[in-house]
Amino acid sequence: MKLGLQLMYAGNPREAADDVAALERAGLDVLWVPEAYGFDSPTLMGYLAARTETVEIGSGIVNIYSRTPSALLQTAAGLDNVSGGRAILGLGASGPQVIEGFHGVPYDKPLARLREIVGLLRRGMRREVLTNEGLYPLPLPEGQGTGLGKPLKILTHPERDSVPIWIAALGLKSVRQTAEIADGWIPTLFHPERADRVWGDALRAGAEKRDPALGPLEVTAGGVLSVTEDTATADAVLDFARPHFALYVGGMGARGKNFYNDVARAYGYEEQATRIQDLYLNGKKKEAEAEVPLEWLRAANLVGPASYVQERIAAFAEAGVTTLSIVPAALDGDQPGLVSQVKEWLA
Repeated sequence: MKLGLQLMYAGNPREAADDVAALERAGLDVLWVPEAYGFDSPTLMGYLAARTETVEIGSGIVNIYSRTPSALLQTAAGLDNVSGGRAILGLGASGPQVIEGFHGVPYDKPLARLREIVGLLRRGMRREVLTNEGLYPLPLPEGQGTGLGKPLKILTHPERDSVPIWIAALGLKSVRQTAEIADGWIPTLFHPERADRVWGDALRAGAEKRDPALGPLEVTAGGVLSVTEDTATADAVLDFARPHFALYVGGMGARGKNFYNDVARAYGYEEQATRIQDLYLNGKKKEAEAEVPLEWLRAANLVGPASYVQERIAAFAEAGVTTLSIVPAALDGDQPGLVSQVKEWLA
C-alpha cells in the first residue's frame, strides 16, 4: 500500500511546498492537489513538481467540463514532463453547483463525456492523430465553425506514452464505468466496512468489462491520521473532521441532488443524512456537524492508539485501498515523523 496526502483547498501552495518536501523525505508516495473552485490544480502541480523529486503528483481532481479533451491532454503531457514522469491525472464530473454556477457550463452527460475523454487522452498520449465523433467531434464537422479544422496530434513528445487516469466517482453507474476504464478510483468519505455493500456489485460489474492490459484497479481513500492513547483526545481530533463531512453531506448539492448525501444514506445513515442536510441548508452548520455519526468518523479516519490505527489501515487494505490517503495531525507537531511511522507500518 502506498501512502498519499491531499492538500487542502484553501491552503497556501507556496507554504505547502516546504511541508510536502519534508513529507516526501519521510516516505510520502503520492500527493493529490485539488482545485474545486479555488486555485487551479495544474499550476500548483507544476510548482510542486519543481520542489520535489520522487513523490507522484496527482490532480485530485480537475473537472471534465471546464477544459476540452485536448486541453486536458496538453495538461497531462506537460505535467508529466516537468515532473519527470510522476504525474497522475485525476478527473471527475464535479457537480452542478460548481459546473453551472462557477464555470457556466451545462452539467450534462457526465458518463459519456468521461468515457470519450479517457479514450482521447490515451490516444493523444500515444501521439495518435485525434479524430472523434460524439460529444467532442474532432475536427469540427462540416457546417460548424470555419470548416478549416484538420486532424492533429500533439506537437510535442510526451515523457511517457500514458499517464495514469484516476476518476472520482460515487454513483453506481459512474463507479461501474470507472472500474471498467480507469487506472484508479477516487471515492470520498470512505467507510471500509460498508463500502462493499454500496459499491461492490458496481465494481465487480465494471471489472468484468475491463481491459486486462490496464491491470487491477487502484483505489485511494483514507482520512485524518493521528496517534493517541487517550480516547477523549482521539474524539477531539475527530471533531476536526466534522466540518468536512457536514459540508459534503449537507451542503455540496441541493435537496434531492447531493451525491455525498446519497452515500451517507447508502451506508445506513439515512436519518442523520436528512438532519445534516436540513440543518446545513438552513445555515445551522455547527448543529449539522454535531449530527455526523461518531461511528462513521472513527471508521473513515485513522485516529487512536497505534494498535487501532494499524487496525484501520488493515481495514482500508481489506476494502481494496491501494493508496492510503491521509491528513496527518501529529499532536506533537511532527508531521514528517508521523508519516515516517505510518510508512513503516505499510512496509
